[in-house]
Amino acid sequence: MKILVVGAGTMGAGIAQVAAQAGYEVFLQDITEQYVNKGKKNIASSLERMAKKGKLEPAQVAEITGRIQGIVDLEQAKEADFVIEAALENLEVKEKIFRNLDQIVKPEAILASNTSSLSITALGAATKRPEKVIGMHFFNPPPIMKLVEVVKGVRTAPETIAAVKQVAEKMNKKPIVVNESPGFVVNRILVPMINEAAFLLME
Repeated sequence: MKILVVGAGTMGAGIAQVAAQAGYEVFLQDITEQYVNKGKKNIASSLERMAKKGKLEPAQVAEITGRIQGIVDLEQAKEADFVIEAALENLEVKEKIFRNLDQIVKPEAILASNTSSLSITALGAATKRPEKVIGMHFFNPPPIMKLVEVVKGVRTAPETIAAVKQVAEKMNKKPIVVNESPGFVVNRILVPMINEAAFLLME
């Protein structure tokens, strides 16, 4: 399976690393070569730290980085089987990306978003394949945090959910399936806890 990660920032680079460590061929895309190269550099640094701690062999570092191809033009990843979008947390930006992806990647490809709160149904509506649009919310930093929220929109198909869970498990993650709602599960729990702590500090 070939995975396209859109966005080479902290989350995108981390997700690309996790996917490559799981054995997937990965396209890491961003809008400029500078962003792509920075993302690849961060991945290499992360893997080297793991090697120094004895968690990876030096040969494995080379194998993993060799599975990641940096690109700017999305057309280079039109054969991707699975897409994980990790761009700016802005609905209009993500909708534009999903409309573009829908026209480029093959019809059977799954389009997942790493959004932490935005509507999966809205992203699906920007495409002609809403049944294949889903949330795949990793936590920061992706190479370390085990939990992944698998977020289903109104029209997300059960087959899509099952496929995303399988990919997450191969990445050595713990997927939990949640319904679309503001903040999903973890953030809905976390925000009231933060508010309560802030309230106590103000007393």
